[in-house]
Amino acid sequence: MPANFSILPSAPTKMLWLWLFLSFLNVALAHVNGGDQPLAKINVLKTTAAFHESASISAQPLLLGLKGEGTQWITVNFVNPKPTFDDWVGVFSPAKFDPSTCPPVNDKKEQLPYICSTPIMPILVAISTPISFVNPKAPLYPSLALAVKVNPLQFTNMISMMTVTWTSGYDIDEATPFVVGGRKGGLQVKTPAGTLTFKRNSICGSPARTVGWRDPGFTHTSFLKDLWPNVVYTYRMGHSLSNGSVIWSKTYSFTSSLSPGQNSLQRVIMFGDMGKAERDGSNEYSDYQPGALNTTDQLIRDLDNIDIVFHIGDLSYSNGYGSQWDQFTAQVEPIASTVPYMIARVSNRGRVFSHFEFTVIVAIAGAIAGVAAELRVVLQYSRFGAVNVVCQQKRCFIILLRTRQSFAQQLARYSKDYGLFHFCIADSEHDWREGSEQYKFIEQCLASADRHRQPWLIFAAHRVLGYSSNSGYGEEGSYEEPMGRESLQKLWQKYKVDIAFYGHVHNYERSCPIYQNHCMSKERNHYSGVVNGTIHVVVGGGGSHLTKFSQLIPYWNVYRDYDWGFVRLTAFNQSSLLLEYKKSRDGKAYDSFTISRDYIDVLAFIHDNCEPTTLTT
Repeated sequence: MPANFSILPSAPTKMLWLWLFLSFLNVALAHVNGGDQPLAKINVLKTTAAFHESASISAQPLLLGLKGEGTQWITVNFVNPKPTFDDWVGVFSPAKFDPSTCPPVNDKKEQLPYICSTPIMPILVAISTPISFVNPKAPLYPSLALAVKVNPLQFTNMISMMTVTWTSGYDIDEATPFVVGGRKGGLQVKTPAGTLTFKRNSICGSPARTVGWRDPGFTHTSFLKDLWPNVVYTYRMGHSLSNGSVIWSKTYSFTSSLSPGQNSLQRVIMFGDMGKAERDGSNEYSDYQPGALNTTDQLIRDLDNIDIVFHIGDLSYSNGYGSQWDQFTAQVEPIASTVPYMIARVSNRGRVFSHFEFTVIVAIAGAIAGVAAELRVVLQYSRFGAVNVVCQQKRCFIILLRTRQSFAQQLARYSKDYGLFHFCIADSEHDWREGSEQYKFIEQCLASADRHRQPWLIFAAHRVLGYSSNSGYGEEGSYEEPMGRESLQKLWQKYKVDIAFYGHVHNYERSCPIYQNHCMSKERNHYSGVVNGTIHVVVGGGGSHLTKFSQLIPYWNVYRDYDWGFVRLTAFNQSSLLLEYKKSRDGKAYDSFTISRDYIDVLAFIHDNCEPTTLTT
């Protein structure tokens, strides 16, 4: 029986096996709308071998990456003389794993799979010939990021720089990493790169340190500088070996950043909480992000009409399994290698340090530092604490720190000018209340917007600091994250924030222009002149399991949708902005509104005549 599987390489993995199993469970019970898959309960490490001479499994081709592919399809043929509905095929990478020991699981709250502690023990009947990669160390999965400011008052020209970060299996002692890039068809310039990695003992607890551990290889970061604005550039990554030869990636391209205030068509994508899914349709250990591929594929299809992407939190949902980050990185590579892929808080579920976390956060940190070689920064990844990135002789390692560092917190929030937009990205995992360091940052960021050059002021955070009628918030009666907007709404009103975006809640919802729980306009689809309030948009339906709304529709709600989707912002010029909510299933717009105004409307005085209120008053 033939079947197709999508295989992606991971830097340290040299080969993989396909195993054919029998097991005592009914895979037809798999949940199609999320939840734990039955295969999550299989104890793979206690497999019983019962090879059958008439059973076989094979795959073609056996050598992958002959043309430099990062992801490749293989065809699997398997034969079982006594087939049952419970037969299943497992892909194991690396191929030669040792099932003799089973590390302990030390957190009762860990998400399945408990592959070492569940009672279902499969029967192995056939193993394929190992499948190998032409070069398992080849450079893969580049991701672009724009330089940002962690201090809004910082006067640095970062418009003309693009950060390129990628993964390989080459340590700095074995090969020297670099990027070659330049204007399309023009002179190509070689730029050095720094190298970063982390070890198992850098991670707190299981499963990230035990059953979920996967050697991450090495992450490299380089900076293409002195770029002309809005020009197409090509680039490729390389590694110079000691024998003088060079290992090359394929060639990629991007369009450089717009100058602040550049009056042209500009398109921004906003979404959160996407995750990943199996491209070949095979069962996930935990089918938690059923809409992820729909969103990814819609963005890939429309990539020519996208200038920059903001993924505002909850990226891969790896839940401590490093291989899931390989899968996510491969999934978004067509997007992240072509347009800047910016993020808000990495994840409120972070349990493993990953390639992609390094790709974005280190890119931001490096862009702040302005150097690629001797990079020394402190990074915040999860609730476990911070990690200190220490570099010596261009090789970087991470050391876990129990104390939370001020600079670590700064890296999770930033300010960014892009064309006609000014973005203020907050970190909802740290204190945002009045008097906090982050509150000061947010005010500085909003105040630093030059509304003559960047008329469209955007605020974003992962958790809902504004308004959401998610069922959980509705039960509490607050329609927000605890203490979410009480302090910040004064800043949004004072500095006339146009739109505030949030993830975390897995659906789509749009509010009226609102301040102090009062809708400031009865208009629903077209706002002109002085708006007098901020429009709050929840766009957390990137792909993860959907979140139910409260039964009561609050008065401030304009539109809400229980489906997967994303937002596209289109600035036509300094006076006209369009927001479209598009469903991931078909790419069509199901909600939209426009804002039309002149610069004089931005300058208009907004009298704060609303007394402080809560929803209960």
